[in-house]
Amino acid sequence: MSGRDLFCQPRRIRRGAVLTLVFASVLVAGAATGSFSEGDRKSASGAARSAVPAGHHEDVAKAAEEAMADGKSPMEAAERAVSRSGDRWGAVYSEGEYQEFEEALDGQYTGVGLWARRERDGRIEVTKVAAGSPAAAAGIHKGDRLRSIDGEKVDGQPVTEVVSLLRGDATDAAAGTAVRLGLQRGTRAWIETLRRALLSTDSVAVRKLAGGVTVIRIAAFTKGSGDVVRTAVRQAPVGAGVILDLRGNSGGLVTEAVTCASAFLDGGLVATYDVHGEQQALHADAGGDTTRPLVALVDGGTMSAAELLTGALQDRGRAVVVGSRTFGKGSVQMPSRLAGGSVAELTVGHYRTPGGRSVDGRGITPDLDVAQADSTVAVQRAETVLSGLGDAD
Repeated sequence: MSGRDLFCQPRRIRRGAVLTLVFASVLVAGAATGSFSEGDRKSASGAARSAVPAGHHEDVAKAAEEAMADGKSPMEAAERAVSRSGDRWGAVYSEGEYQEFEEALDGQYTGVGLWARRERDGRIEVTKVAAGSPAAAAGIHKGDRLRSIDGEKVDGQPVTEVVSLLRGDATDAAAGTAVRLGLQRGTRAWIETLRRALLSTDSVAVRKLAGGVTVIRIAAFTKGSGDVVRTAVRQAPVGAGVILDLRGNSGGLVTEAVTCASAFLDGGLVATYDVHGEQQALHADAGGDTTRPLVALVDGGTMSAAELLTGALQDRGRAVVVGSRTFGKGSVQMPSRLAGGSVAELTVGHYRTPGGRSVDGRGITPDLDVAQADSTVAVQRAETVLSGLGDAD
């Protein structure tokens, strides 16, 4: 395990289908959980006074060891123990699944470089092909129809299932493994065999609107995303507003969220959190742009680290929050290695905004409610708000 400080991850929906991060529009389902790295878990070993019963990690580890001794699956035993614990955000991952997740936090994933969506008639259509990916090298285009994966028809299947098949399960998802795709373009149908590769994610997208407004969309807080945001702010036209689009952002590395906050704050508190009752604080770096008009755009898919960032900007009076109420995921998880190499993520505490608000189960209420937070209407409203902020200055 690497020495990451604090991170948030989407909860696993089923075995073999890990929703690691929101990769564009293909992984839009699932809830986010937050967790600490293993190193931080060891350094925060005070008395267990969190919402999780004392010895919770130990109980799950013991159940896994006993199951292994009996010749049973430690994963199944650990999952039962977590389920019975009442830990809403607890989850158990196989070694391969957790490794895949860690790659995603580093801004990488193993796959073929396809984005897809399901049309109303159930057909699966390719919506984007990553440059330099195996799919691009094979000549697959946006608009192509994906008919089958390794002989299994995909029409009518949820996009998350299609993504799982493309990426492979925990045992065959390594770079270099083959996947056979059935494709169609117009009247032409063909079979293409691709080999999965380790690819980079683009979690931050920057675009300019008429009038100089910069829109910075953050799909997830992966490694390096905070610096990308800071660079985008520095390069924005002088005095022009910024729309920080956090819609559908399911979380990620909180250290990156704090770096992002540093782009707009001149130091100061970003959030507090507790681990087994011990209070800690996260602070922004000094030197951020504190005068540029800023709107944070959120919705019900804005979770965890993205809520932490939103709450900081709102409480510090730095941004006007536009959209709909956020998800409400403000708890902290830490990983624990189990027998057989699997990992249990269990709740150990909660974080609060600079104003002392708890986000967990409540979410963040926007300053301006826009019901159509998933449409261009929200961006238009954000532009209107920015215009007013500019006039006020």
